[in-house]
Parts: sequence; structure tokens; C-alpha cells
Amino acid sequence: MSIQYEVEQLADSYGVADSFPKDFGYGEEEEADIEGSPTPSDSKPRILLMGLRRSGKSSIQKVVFHKMSPNETLFLESTNKIYKDDISSSSFVNFQIWDFPGQVDFFDPTFDYEMIFRGTGALIFVIDAQDDYVEALGRLHLTVSRAYRVNPEINFEVFIHKVDGLSDDHKIETQRDIHQRANDDLADASLEKLHLSFYLTSIYDHSIFEAFSKVVQKLIPQLPTLENLLNIFISNSGIEKAFLFDVVSKIYIATDSSPVDMQSYELCCDMIDVVIDVSCIYGLREDGSGSAYDKESMAIIKLNNTTVLYLKEVTKFLALVCILREESFERKGLIDYNFHCFRKAIHEVFEVGVSTARPLGSQAVGSPCTKVVALNGTPRNTV
Repeated sequence: MSIQYEVEQLADSYGVADSFPKDFGYGEEEEADIEGSPTPSDSKPRILLMGLRRSGKSSIQKVVFHKMSPNETLFLESTNKIYKDDISSSSFVNFQIWDFPGQVDFFDPTFDYEMIFRGTGALIFVIDAQDDYVEALGRLHLTVSRAYRVNPEINFEVFIHKVDGLSDDHKIETQRDIHQRANDDLADASLEKLHLSFYLTSIYDHSIFEAFSKVVQKLIPQLPTLENLLNIFISNSGIEKAFLFDVVSKIYIATDSSPVDMQSYELCCDMIDVVIDVSCIYGLREDGSGSAYDKESMAIIKLNNTTVLYLKEVTKFLALVCILREESFERKGLIDYNFHCFRKAIHEVFEVGVSTARPLGSQAVGSPCTKVVALNGTPRNTV
């Protein structure tokens, strides 16, 4: 498929903040460290990556959050201690990823699993689909049952990983078998209320980003409002599909209510790569300073099948990527005006969330949002 693209830079007159405050309140906060010494970064909600050795946990983390090539992960050493990765400084998502070694012993008295699970938003258990997963299912049951008794609010996610080497029929059969066995084990332990979500993943395609997107969305309390805003935006703009992307990780934190087509999602991910790559070559100053993605970033890619991809900067971490037909794009002025309203609404949604989480009269240090803006003069309860 031939692609014609143009990257345009427009002066930004919207007057919204470059980024959102960092204290969004994604979940319960926990102050203590594993060794008992609290640090500021440990107050952030956590996503735990667990599973047996060589199941692919570290590879997932490096590919999704550090832009490592999948082929490079072949040379990663096995994790032998808990590795904490604070990604909030370079990404929209505001939590830590904790990568656990496969040989974690829950019965070790030095392992304070109650403290760890108490501050966890999501627990991702990785199962190698190309290996015998009987032992992995036993470890999965032990892990989630311990975690559920400490914190029933944890979202439990199972990544059936390395499925790139399996046929389509084998993938479906493997997922069905793991799903059945895992839920049977929970039923035998009278843990029917514990819900497991299952995903087929591989670092060699976009399935791992799709799965991580679903995990992250569950940790964002403003998700229903974001989806509603996207639905309003696309219905009034003639747009077929819209994603709100975290630019660094290519995780989409929200999309409209229409089903997600994997090919459309991959096109949007590729568009972000094109914009960043072109900006790195032509958008930086001669001395290399500046940012490859800023408030003037905007791109249009026209495909040869009358489809248009349209990217607009929302904050320094977020981008709105839309898919629409060429005839709809002829009303670009209307789309841009609706985007202006959408952007202001996004700003307001998170500002209200932060202000209600703080005591009256207090303000987050370093927060760029200092004034609540109404959406085109409409009452707040319509947003």
C-alpha cells in the first residue's frame, strides 16, 4: 500500500496545558517500599508483571515502554530480583511496572506480599503458550488467590504469550484450555468472584500493545467520560474511528464505542512512528535541542484507498488519531473546531478529577492546570 503523507505544523491558539497533572488518582496508594523504606515513587499505583522464568515478562516491558526491538529482547538476561520501572516521567500513564523474577517464593518470610498486593492496581500473569503450562497454571492460581485475599480490587490479567509461533487454531485451543483450567481451579477454591481476563499476545506484532491498552484503561477512572467525549466528537465530525494514544508507549487509553479493528489500530501506531521519526529528522533545532512531539505536532496521511489518517496533539503525552474517508475530510474546518472543543473538555475532565481529589484550597505542586474552563460556555454537567 502506497502512503502519501504530509506533516504540518500549526500555531496553537487553544490555550490548554501541555500536560495533565500527575496526581490523577489511578488507584490506592501505598507508601512502603519492599525493604520497608518508603520512597516518593512507591506511592504510585503499580502494575505487577509475574510468571515463570523465561515466560517473556521483561521482553514485554522493554518492548512496550522502552521501544526496544523485539529481536533485541533475545539477549536479555533472566530477571533475578524485583525490577521497578517508573514510567510516569516520560508517559501519560502514572504508575510503576514491577517485574518479578520467576522464582518468587510466596512462603519466604522476607517476602512481604501483603504490602505489595495492597498497593497494586493490576496483576499481569504471563504464560508461555509454547511451553508446557501446567506448572504456570499452578503458580497462577497461587498468585491470584494470595493477591485476591489481600486486595480484592486488583484487576487480574493473563497474557497467553509467544503465540506468534502457533497456528490460529492452536491459539484458540490454547486459550480455551488455559481459560477452562484456570477458572476450574478458582471454582475448586471457592473463588468464583475472582475474575481473570485473558489475552493472546506477542511482542512481534501489535497484540501486546492492544492487551496493555485494555489493562491500562481499567486503571483510569475517567474512562467512561473519555469514551463518551470521543463518541460525541466522531459523530459530529464524520469520523469512523478515533483513538486517544499515549505517544511514548503507543497504548491507547481510550477509544470510541465502535469495535477495535486490529488493522486500524496498527495503522494508527505506524502513523505515530512516522510522525516521531520525521520530526526527529526535520523538527529539531540544528543543535539537536527541542522536542520531536510538541503542541504544534499535527499530521495527515492519505492512503490510496480514500482513507485519511489525521493526528492532532492533545498534550505532550497524548495524541488523538482519527480514521475517516476523504469526503469527510473535506470538512476539515468543522473537524478542527470539534477537536478544539474536545481538547478543552479533556483538559476539564482531568482538572476536575484532580481538584476533587485534593482538599479545598490546595493545589498540586507543578500542576499546569490552574483554572477550570467551561466547554464553550455549556454547563459542566453536560461534559
